[in-house]
Amino acid sequence: MQRASLPDQPCSVARTLDIIGDRWTALVLRDIAIGISRFDAIQGDLGLSRKVLTQRLAHLVDHDVVVRVAYQDNPPRYDYRMTEKGNDLAMVLLALQQFGDKWAFGGAPPIQWRHLGCGEISTAVACCDRCGEQVRPGDAIPLRGPSFDDQAAPAVGDALDQIAAVFG
Repeated sequence: MQRASLPDQPCSVARTLDIIGDRWTALVLRDIAIGISRFDAIQGDLGLSRKVLTQRLAHLVDHDVVVRVAYQDNPPRYDYRMTEKGNDLAMVLLALQQFGDKWAFGGAPPIQWRHLGCGEISTAVACCDRCGEQVRPGDAIPLRGPSFDDQAAPAVGDALDQIAAVFG
């Protein structure tokens, strides 16, 4: 079954999901982000077919999430590396990892991250870019952004109006 494309949705989440596509694409991106960057290594780690992996990698390249860098000419072989856009998308994977660490692994994560700045084991957190405080659900409210279109998303506009009425 072919999935519907979401590039015309007036929603950043929908458009991001259009790039991620499915669980295989997210796992391919995870592998590349942690250094499993060659086709055969990714395939061996994930166990998916060459056809599916080729499609997912082409999708990520087409969306400028990863780039192919030749490491061998005959036969041609490539490393896949994260772009700036890919590194930004990797932050979504960190959020998924934190959810899984808590809810699928009961707080005993299979992979931890050491913050290079202080040397301590750490988790990524969303922080306000103005004051630096951690932002959790309930600590911020959504508002119309510069590209919001009330005609394209009237139900979302109504919901935003209701939130604004409560929180001002």
